[in-house]
Amino acid sequence: MNHEDWSASQQETTVTVDGHELSVAYRDEGAGHPVVLLHGIPTWSFLWREVAPALEDEFRVIAPDLVGYGNSAMHDGFDRSVRAQEQMLADLLDQLDVDTCSLVAHDIGGGPALRYAAHEPDAVENLVMSNAVCYDSWPVEFITDLGLPRTTELPLDTIEEQVGGAFSQGVYADEADPEFVEGMVQQWTTEEGRTSLSRNAVATNTNHTTEIDYDAIEADLLCLWGAEDSFQPLEYGERLADDLGGEVVELAAYHWVVEDRPDEYAAEVAGFIGA
Repeated sequence: MNHEDWSASQQETTVTVDGHELSVAYRDEGAGHPVVLLHGIPTWSFLWREVAPALEDEFRVIAPDLVGYGNSAMHDGFDRSVRAQEQMLADLLDQLDVDTCSLVAHDIGGGPALRYAAHEPDAVENLVMSNAVCYDSWPVEFITDLGLPRTTELPLDTIEEQVGGAFSQGVYADEADPEFVEGMVQQWTTEEGRTSLSRNAVATNTNHTTEIDYDAIEADLLCLWGAEDSFQPLEYGERLADDLGGEVVELAAYHWVVEDRPDEYAAEVAGFIGA
């Protein structure tokens, strides 16, 4: 599925974050137990292009674009932090009449997932964390550099080259799928997208994961981790599993584990949630 087809499959609603009314694009397919897929930076819900369809025969699969990403609101003037994304998630799930669910999160998507699981322990049955931020594991230099004011003045082709390189050179395979790279990069190649990328990057606030009461999380935990990731090392997944009680499954992958191992990933998620 290319990014145009993915976008065409999305719906849109409005959520409230810190008093701001913001549009949120999301894909909602399948029936059964709700499984919510949360992407990170600098991706969007298209990250789940192969995993979501594989889960939709068994589950109701909801994949939103975080605010500031993809086809959700990108205009300037609102917070994109993990704390704000938790507000987006809570409002979206309320609108979709989702009382209980499983959360599957990658990268900074892990932040709102962990916060929501800690604040609403009865609402989250299962938690799958994949190369996800937690504790003080983030931010990383590549992202903090994008948060500097100069990013908003960079030529758009420079943005395309810098961000595209993170995807084209960051996969486990010898060569990245061009549809994956194009789909991820295209959202940032407008002036609005460039500014939103910078705002998203500067919003990577470690305090929003260090302040979590991890002991309040009651969900069953699976850390499904690309074991060769240098951005979010495996040791953080192991720490989560030790603290929360849970299993660590290592996949032969780098940071983009969802893209590197989609079939294995979907099978592990389905087996864990469906067990």
